[in-house]
Amino acid sequence: MHPKVKLNEYEESIENEILNFVSLSEEEKSKIESIIDKENEKKSISLRLRKYDLEKLKERAQREGIPYQTLLSSIVHKFITDQLIDKGSILKGIQLLKEGNMG
Repeated sequence: MHPKVKLNEYEESIENEILNFVSLSEEEKSKIESIIDKENEKKSISLRLRKYDLEKLKERAQREGIPYQTLLSSIVHKFITDQLIDKGSILKGIQLLKEGNMG
């Protein structure tokens, strides 16, 4: 450590743990990689969409510069992890906040 650098308690604990570092065995690395691979494994599905929705999805994907399947997969992932945001709900919430502050 540089003598002029002051570490906080958390940073000091990290530095102290570095001294106790033990590398994983190849077997342990393999187990961890296997778990990660299973989590990231993709599964093919068959899905029926309205023709209009599919065309709009493909247009949007083209604008984004990605394959439409990748875009659809991203949308599903964001939905199930509560990261998909509804623009209309946000705008309505902002409007309600404005009305509440004016009243």
